[in-house]
Amino acid sequence: MGEKSRKGGWCGWIIVLIVVAAAAGAIVVLVKKKHNGSSPDAAPVPGPPGSPTKKYADALKTAMQFFDVQKSGKLVNNKISWRGDSAVKDGSPAKLDLSKGMYDAGDHMKFGFPMAYTATVLSWAILEYGDQMKVVDQLEPAQDSLKWITDYLINAHPKDNVLYIQVGDPDADHKCWDRPEDMTEERPLIQINASVPGTEVAAETAAAMAAASLVFKSSDSAYSSDLLKHSKQLFTFADKYRGSYSENIPEVATYYNSTGYGDELLWAASWLYHATGDQSYYDYATGKNADSFGNFGNPTWFSWDNKLAGTQVLLSRVSFFDSKGTSNSETLQEYRKTAEAVMCGLLPKSPTATSSRTDSGLIWISEWNALQHPVASAFLAVLYSDYMLTSRTAKITCNGDAYTPSDLRKFAISQADYVLGDNPSKMSYLVGYGDNYPQYVHHRGASIPEDADTSCKDGWKWLDSTEPNPNVATGALVGGPFLNETYIDSRNNSMQAEPTTYNSAVIVGLLSGLVTTSSVVQSFT
Repeated sequence: MGEKSRKGGWCGWIIVLIVVAAAAGAIVVLVKKKHNGSSPDAAPVPGPPGSPTKKYADALKTAMQFFDVQKSGKLVNNKISWRGDSAVKDGSPAKLDLSKGMYDAGDHMKFGFPMAYTATVLSWAILEYGDQMKVVDQLEPAQDSLKWITDYLINAHPKDNVLYIQVGDPDADHKCWDRPEDMTEERPLIQINASVPGTEVAAETAAAMAAASLVFKSSDSAYSSDLLKHSKQLFTFADKYRGSYSENIPEVATYYNSTGYGDELLWAASWLYHATGDQSYYDYATGKNADSFGNFGNPTWFSWDNKLAGTQVLLSRVSFFDSKGTSNSETLQEYRKTAEAVMCGLLPKSPTATSSRTDSGLIWISEWNALQHPVASAFLAVLYSDYMLTSRTAKITCNGDAYTPSDLRKFAISQADYVLGDNPSKMSYLVGYGDNYPQYVHHRGASIPEDADTSCKDGWKWLDSTEPNPNVATGALVGGPFLNETYIDSRNNSMQAEPTTYNSAVIVGLLSGLVTTSSVVQSFT
């Protein structure tokens, strides 16, 4: 009897102590959660950049060079031996200097819409991963290439409501096969203005300038301020005079047809909010315009034409790191939920995984320029993974199944590795990387010997030549494989063999995110 009583007493005290300890632990967890919103089962926050992964470091150094290949104007510190000055009189019909900027692809056109997108994405990559670029000596080249574009964009905006959006006549340009240094054809200009608006290209240019203003804020405050001034003016122009440039200038639709301008308005407002901290831009992106253009709950593909997925990830950044006191918090969560729906669609084992893939797992959406979508998607995935890690967010949920930041990074790595040669053809689609890459890239300058005396019409022999390109378009990301994962290495195969400058922006962003690991900054300012 006595023995039993003693045992019962000890048990009682033990139970009391366990309950007290559990309560204390719960209080600690609650305090921690209130303090930083993190999850107790989340992975540790990464520190400063670690040792680079050689494969991605080498690939990043290669990819960065294509911006130099594509430069127009009077070249400075030219690193491409077979390139020289070109198009130095661009803009002269309007008494403007539009000599800088970059050629769009394998031709000699300057299309403002995809060029501005190139600048926005390159800026984003620098802002998120500049410290990782710096580890492998690629931050300065990235900034130099960005400034080559933004110098052009500033000059292309001579008045508040005027923006020059194209240099060159694509029909005339495509009747020639010549080196850019030897061009003699006319270089007419196209502008948008209050009478002939082009909301999507004005807004994309505003986004590019806002993002770039953040890149140069600490190194060149005057230049940064100038970019921001132009950005604000262009955003006001884009919003006040709404209209699609594809509808108002039908000839542009042949090459870069826009499917709508609402996404660019949200994208530009989001970048201006990051650049200024001005609540009005946040309210623009999360108010009635979000209702009109947000398309919440419907994942989309990030591209030069559609910025919704990019906007959703960019505004998720606010949700992860800066949501205190922000208005329209329900709408902000809609952006984040849709960003997570995008991520769930990318993860191959998710219940909502997209079926738009090759047998080897490459995201595949379009025959033309097939690699744009998987690389852009992988860039967004590595960004979202790093937002989760830095905020100590343990998981996202896809129809009840949980996935971690590591799962997103593995997806991004799978797409990058496919591009770099881990594919059925064992071919690197990044020209100049590895031992087996395309030799017949659809690119005029690369296909014509540097010392050839070639004019517009007699250069076609170089397009039809059976010899590999005499010049390597180092860093070019070609269009990529068909759905059956075959690739025809032919100069006449522009569908697969033509690189684009905006492809370079997304591959540079992706590789910069993978070259090593570190926490992302919680604010760009």
